[in-house]
Amino acid sequence: MRKKVSIVGAGNVGATAAHWIAAKELADVVLIDVVEGIPQGKALDLLEAMPIEKRDVHVVGANDYAATAHSDIVVITAGIPRKPGMSRDDLLHTNYKIMSDVVSKVVAQSPEAILIIVSNPLDAMAQAAFKQSGFNRERVIGMAGILDSARFRTFIAEELNVSVENVTAFVLGGHGDTMVPLPRYSTVAGIPITELIPKDRLDAIVQRTRDGGAEIVKHLKTGSAYYAPSAAAVEMVEAILKDKKKIVPCAVYLQGEYGIDGYFIGVPVKLGAAGLEQIIEIKLTAEEEAGLKKSAEAVKELCAVIGV
Repeated sequence: MRKKVSIVGAGNVGATAAHWIAAKELADVVLIDVVEGIPQGKALDLLEAMPIEKRDVHVVGANDYAATAHSDIVVITAGIPRKPGMSRDDLLHTNYKIMSDVVSKVVAQSPEAILIIVSNPLDAMAQAAFKQSGFNRERVIGMAGILDSARFRTFIAEELNVSVENVTAFVLGGHGDTMVPLPRYSTVAGIPITELIPKDRLDAIVQRTRDGGAEIVKHLKTGSAYYAPSAAAVEMVEAILKDKKKIVPCAVYLQGEYGIDGYFIGVPVKLGAAGLEQIIEIKLTAEEEAGLKKSAEAVKELCAVIGV
């Protein structure tokens, strides 16, 4: 019996995640959305691509959460983007209501599922999902670090004119301006990038990584990134479904690790069949530690606004 992944939110991120999952033949996919016709149409279109792609995957779209029953993984992308004139707190409260509603419906249908949270503001929404679901921390994981690291890797590969396959990079902390890219732990074919890229260029790349999402929004004018965010979520899906024991940066609920207790923050973790299987603690310099603490404070502020 094939695995089942449900994706809540049939917008650009959700629909593209469904596309990646089907193209990799990872699982059957259910696309859920509140708008009638959108998930059904996109799912049918994707299903009709499967004979061409030679992939035996079933894709279905629905508005009713009953279709998600017995999912192995549920990817949650639902939420609204910030609109002109909307305060950060307004956005937070709106997306918190959406997340609470989605999670209660998902949990009712799939009490054994692993939740991957993609909705923004990421760390606070992961915290909300964790509290609403009642799941243990191993089964609620936020997608951010893989995306931020992929951006970092892209810019490093471009700078050095090398294959992206040679580049390993780490980004810790919250998903946003306070993220903490770690050049010291980032390498090209095992060589630290600090040996290969001058400090001024490296500083510029780190800043571009922090501004990665904003740079894309600026180009698009309306809407935001979706190819890389959806690919990042699917890397997590694949690591869990295939029990890969893959070490990637994800937002997880810390209980004293890195000196942070009771909040979701991006750190290196091992992903496998149980979801979060291990949090990897790496030694940080005083400067890196200060950056991570600052990032955690920003997450705490957001969580305080919605009372999670």
